[in-house]
Amino acid sequence: MSIFNFEEIRNYQTSYKSYDEMRMQNQFINESNIDINSSKEYDIFLSHSYDDREVIPQLKQVLEDMGYKVYVDWIDDKLLSRENVTKETAKVLQVRMNQSKSLFFATSENSPSSKWMPWELGYFDALKNKRVAVLPIQKQSNGFSNNFIGQEYLGLYYYVTLDTADKSLLGQVFGMEKNAFDSFIKRLKKQTALFINKDSNSFIYFNEWLDGEEPLSEDQKLVMNFNMIKESLNE
Repeated sequence: MSIFNFEEIRNYQTSYKSYDEMRMQNQFINESNIDINSSKEYDIFLSHSYDDREVIPQLKQVLEDMGYKVYVDWIDDKLLSRENVTKETAKVLQVRMNQSKSLFFATSENSPSSKWMPWELGYFDALKNKRVAVLPIQKQSNGFSNNFIGQEYLGLYYYVTLDTADKSLLGQVFGMEKNAFDSFIKRLKKQTALFINKDSNSFIYFNEWLDGEEPLSEDQKLVMNFNMIKESLNE
């Protein structure tokens, strides 16, 4: 499993403008001019520190290139920095969180200084049928490892990683003909998938997690699939 690396993200190609470019071009708008369209829907609300704005457009692009709809306040609604937040800003964010299926808490060495990330986390966590996960952004100085352990309240949540799409297939392809299975695995090894992790041994595809399933260890998956096969044979 791979935790998101700051340098790799920063070098990722994106079509989004940086925060500084948008500011120089006066592209930010007043909250009263924002069309809060109730029909919009996002897979991920990306909660982040303003001080991480250097890599947020690229991180949004990484996730969107995997097929997900990702909300970032100053990109999607052109909201100005959190230095200028008003109660109208908070209302826009509340609407967007209600329109999102999950929240990724993009934690870094800058996160503790953010006043709004804890508010977003608390608000979203209280919403019904929503999902929250920590997305660690790794730098040499912040000490994150691939088996992320959240400090304080972040330890309550699962965390997000990237890996090849075949990572979670053990015990899930019983009965597949060998040549078809080999071809299937080779194809998946070329694809990157998003995983939600309880720890380094217990994980699940992001899409399955969105549907309400929980991370399982490989042993748990094998037992579950063995029981499913056993039940099918008894039918």
